[in-house]
Amino acid sequence: MKAFVSHSGIVAPLNRANIDTDQIIPKQFLTRIERSGFGQFLFFDWRYTPEGAPRADFVLNLPRYQNASILIAGRNFGCGSSREHAPWALEDYGFRVVIAPSFADIFYNNCFKVGILPVILSEETIESFVRRTEATDGFTLDVNLENQTVSDASGAIETFEVDSFRKQCLIEGLDDIGLSLRYRQTISEFEKSRPHWMNISS
Repeated sequence: MKAFVSHSGIVAPLNRANIDTDQIIPKQFLTRIERSGFGQFLFFDWRYTPEGAPRADFVLNLPRYQNASILIAGRNFGCGSSREHAPWALEDYGFRVVIAPSFADIFYNNCFKVGILPVILSEETIESFVRRTEATDGFTLDVNLENQTVSDASGAIETFEVDSFRKQCLIEGLDDIGLSLRYRQTISEFEKSRPHWMNISS
């Protein structure tokens, strides 16, 4: 997993409440066996017409947001079914940070497992960022996990809370497998000390 210490990037505003995981990555794409490649299907029903043409009015199809890596959304982002594919799609598309007033719990937890930082800020702050994003081409934010701050070029700084264990895992780039591998030597020694059981067939 890619480590996250700080990130500066273009912001894309998707200021809608209750964006569920079926909108983030529709169910018809969940049959893929690879973990990668889901970015092309992100917000598929909103990005494309039934004929497959890009919708000119959807935010991620606008040229000014083509390289966005920070997504700002409304409250209860990631609600609905508990599919891991939702943060996979966001990460594969190129988002490193999602900022919202609140997140669905399972989605919030899954973000940390793929290297995405979910940041909770007040609705007033979100609305302010959205206004500035819409008014300024290439509006960027600086997100610093070590200091737990979000700032912009004007000098405005907002702080956010994050669990210390999740924070350290992101900073070190450790997903669940990475955490287990930290104890590789201990696991190896335990396996060597186990008795050899014989399979007896009747």
